[in-house]
Amino acid sequence: MSAVKLFNDPVHGFIEVPQGPIRQLIDHQWLQRLRRVSQLGLSSFVYPGAVHSRFSHTLGAYHLTGQALNTLRAKGIAISDEEYEAARLAILLHDIGHAPFSHALEHLLVPGIHHEQVGRALMTRLNAEMQGALSLAIRLFDGTYPRRFLCQLISSQLDMDRMDYLVRDSFFTGVQEGIVGTERLIKTLNVADEQLVVEQKGIYSAEKFVVARRLMYWQVYLHKTALAAECMLMGIMKRARVLYRQGDLPHTGPALAFFLGLTAGEQPTPLTDELIHHFVQMDDADILYHIKQWQHVSDPVLSGLCSGLLARRLFKIRLQHMPVSVQQHDYAVSLAAHQMELATEAAAYFVVSDKISNLAYARRVQQKEPILILMKDGRLKDLAEASDLPMISSIAETVNKYYLCAPAGVMTLLDKA
Repeated sequence: MSAVKLFNDPVHGFIEVPQGPIRQLIDHQWLQRLRRVSQLGLSSFVYPGAVHSRFSHTLGAYHLTGQALNTLRAKGIAISDEEYEAARLAILLHDIGHAPFSHALEHLLVPGIHHEQVGRALMTRLNAEMQGALSLAIRLFDGTYPRRFLCQLISSQLDMDRMDYLVRDSFFTGVQEGIVGTERLIKTLNVADEQLVVEQKGIYSAEKFVVARRLMYWQVYLHKTALAAECMLMGIMKRARVLYRQGDLPHTGPALAFFLGLTAGEQPTPLTDELIHHFVQMDDADILYHIKQWQHVSDPVLSGLCSGLLARRLFKIRLQHMPVSVQQHDYAVSLAAHQMELATEAAAYFVVSDKISNLAYARRVQQKEPILILMKDGRLKDLAEASDLPMISSIAETVNKYYLCAPAGVMTLLDKA
């Protein structure tokens, strides 16, 4: 076998993967599963090119981590070979626990569990399989390694995960606002007091980074049409769970059946060996297969949601600055029940109200690790304090938007009311 394997990435060019634990991890079936998990969930309903996978993003983040480590070493930061390899292993593992369609089904498939918790459980099992080769990488992932800057490369407000997904998602959606100068930003990274910092000459690149993140959230990650599709997908899974427990859900594979049988309680779902076994069998293809089968069932709720999603007859969304009242929500349900000739309980699956939040950058006062700028006089400043761009301070405030989501006919009646 070749000592180095090359991946031709459309965003970063050739990505080199050496023989050894890194190659072994990339070739593992659990990481290969990420080829079948979409990076942007259902955003392809809005941006047809947004069909890239978690696997390609993982490779991109791995590549940028290597560049960052090389930059720091060139500036005299002592990084051992073990630490160098562990950081690249850690970034490869950072998304391994994602459910099908990424965030869309994260809490529905495994109630009460974040994808990082599933990922951590997978890492423990992989580490045993690889005879402890991932021990240091797991400490970096957990943030427990004393050399803080190495942990920050994996997870922080300036990590390689965010740096790759901004440029990658911008590339595949065509949304230019996400373009970030990753090369310059990485070249201006340094370490001070064992913390990852940006040298003062890179402050404009850091500003562009957080502004791009803000804009990408509104234009891509929280786009209302993609959100409408996700509401329908979540409705499908909720209805399927009810029907499964009633023994009235045909065409259900064993892995999905296991998750439909889980109940949401006050305590998080235990991450047992059985759960992990079924979880790694699941990807986007499984969910799509079941949706295609369920569009033909007799239940009007499940069949209606499935056929609507497949044909892109998506819900419409109304965004507003104030929370949707109980009266607003209930009135929309009553309209859906009348228009669709359904009982109120069934019509409730077609009406969703909730909120979306956008916080592109958190300052030190918000109990988050800030992006630190290393000034020429040696002082460390929070990016929001060092920047002369007023927008940075405003970006450091959470913006909430509330929405009501329902079929187009219902929204039309609401607008006329």
